[in-house]
Amino acid sequence: MKFFLALLVLCAAARMARAEDLVSGLSQDQIQITSNYAGTEIVVFGAIESQEAPAAGERDVVVVVRGPDADLAVRRKVRVAGIWINRDRITLYGMPAYYYVASTRPLAKIASADTLRQYQLGTANLTPKRESTRSARKGEPFRLAAIRSRERRKLYAEAPGGVEFLSYSLFRVRVPLPATVPRGEYTAEVYLFRDGVVASAQTTPLFVDQIGLERRLFNFAHDRPFEYGLMTVAMAMLLGWASSFLFHRQA
Repeated sequence: MKFFLALLVLCAAARMARAEDLVSGLSQDQIQITSNYAGTEIVVFGAIESQEAPAAGERDVVVVVRGPDADLAVRRKVRVAGIWINRDRITLYGMPAYYYVASTRPLAKIASADTLRQYQLGTANLTPKRESTRSARKGEPFRLAAIRSRERRKLYAEAPGGVEFLSYSLFRVRVPLPATVPRGEYTAEVYLFRDGVVASAQTTPLFVDQIGLERRLFNFAHDRPFEYGLMTVAMAMLLGWASSFLFHRQA
């Protein structure tokens, strides 16, 4: 019920906007991670309205959920004397830890390759802010390997046809957030394309964070690592002594 009320509000807001504008929102703007978190799904919804008659031509919507930025260390293994060892390593700075893109149709049919690269639409167009090597040719295989690794872990994904239109102007996208998503600030970016050109765009923040005991332990481990290490060692020793004592009594 809340979802459809939100759609009606977006539609009313879009009617007051300039000719062919875009308004979007999220079903929830904060994901709370607890000890039993097993993944969830959010809905990105929006409305496209125009005060004038709809213009002729192709109209597409692309939705991107990404974040937070992370530094990815990628290693290349080589076989030396029958043993696989890590030889080369490159760090990609500023790559999204999570990336999901949905579109009305395949991205290659929506815009040119230059436009897709400019907005980093599609996993193939994701580039780091900088690399630990000055050679773009040397870093390219490591970038592709990082993308493949994230795709296998379902942290990078594409969904051509994932934008569902409920009417001519209302649309929604279901975005899966697996249990392995990192905590931090995300963004939901919605693009309206008209004949391959961005006609309108909007960005909405999304927060993924831990709560309760998990949050307190996380903060303690990062704010006071020495004390946290001492407590974990003491707890391990106590549990070892308790288990030894119980086994001796049973014997």
